Amino acid sequence: MTASFTRRTTAAHSRTAVVGAIAVAGALLLTGCGDQTENSDSGSDTQSAAGAPLADKLPQAIRDKGVIKVGSDIAYAPVEFKDDSGKTVGIDPDLADAMGKQLGVKFEFENGTFDTLITGLRSKRYDIAMSAMTDTKDRQEGIDSETGKKVGQGVDFVDYFTAGVSIYTKKGDDQGIKTWADLCGKKLVVQRGTVSEDLAKAENEKCPAGKKISMQPFDNDQQAQTRLRAGGANAGSSDFPVAAYAVKTSGGGNDFQLVGEQVEAAPYGIAVGKDNTQLRDALKAALDAVIANGEYKKILDKWGVAEGAVTAATINGGK
Repeated sequence: MTASFTRRTTAAHSRTAVVGAIAVAGALLLTGCGDQTENSDSGSDTQSAAGAPLADKLPQAIRDKGVIKVGSDIAYAPVEFKDDSGKTVGIDPDLADAMGKQLGVKFEFENGTFDTLITGLRSKRYDIAMSAMTDTKDRQEGIDSETGKKVGQGVDFVDYFTAGVSIYTKKGDDQGIKTWADLCGKKLVVQRGTVSEDLAKAENEKCPAGKKISMQPFDNDQQAQTRLRAGGANAGSSDFPVAAYAVKTSGGGNDFQLVGEQVEAAPYGIAVGKDNTQLRDALKAALDAVIANGEYKKILDKWGVAEGAVTAATINGGK
C-alpha cells in the first residue's frame, strides 16, 4: 500500500458534519510511541472460550491460537496510544477487549506505521488492521487513490465508528484560519498517508500562485503536534477525535484550539483480508453483540466520543 491510502476519503466536494464538543474522560497524557519498531501489546486480557457465546463463529485456526493479531499505528490518541506505563490503551483496544469476550480470544496490538498496515495484512503479518482506518471503495478494491491504479487485492471492512477531519492551531492564534481555503500561504503539519495530507494537496491546487500550502508530513500525529507547538507551522490537521483530544490534553489544554468545522465524515473500519470472510463475519457479530449489550456505548462515553457512535456494524459501508 502507498501513502495515498488515506484515513478519510477525499471527495471533489467536501461535506461538512457538525459535531458537538468532545469531553474526554480522565487525565491521560499524549504518550504514544514515536518510533515504529515492532511492538506487540495486548489490548485485551486472555479470554476463555468457555462462556464466549460467539467463539464458534471464528476460523478454527484462530480459535486454536486464542489470539487475533492486530496491526495498528499506536500513536493516535485517543483511538490507540501508549499510556504512562507503556500499555496500549484507547477506543480501539477497549472495543477489541469487549469483542474478545464475545469471541473467546484476545486481541494483540502490534505497532506499525499507518501507511504500511494493509501491506502487513496482505502479507499475513496481521489478522486484521484496526487503527482509525477509514473504509473507502479504493481500499476495498485495492486501488491507489492517487494514481487510480490497482495495487492489491483490497480488503473488507467491519465499520464501527464515524468521524470527520479537523484543523487546529496554537491556542489564541488562529491566524484567521477557519476553512481549508484559509490555509493557502500557510504552513500545515499532518500525518503522512492520511486524508489531511490529501485534502491539503487538493486544496493546494486551488490556491493562487505564490500562496501555496507548505505541507510538512510526519510519520505520526504526535510529531506533527510537536512541530506546531514549537512554532514551526501555522496549523495542523487530523481526525476529529485525535485533534479534539490534543486540544483537551496538550499542555493542560493550553497548547491548541480547534478551528472551523469537521469535514469528510466517514466510517472507521476494521480491515480484514478478502479471503477471510469467516473472520470478518465473526467480528461483525461480536461488534453487534457489544453494541446490543451496552458495552459499546460505555466505551465511547469513557473516551468522550459518543457523537461518532453507530447503531450496528456494517460491512463495506464506505463510499
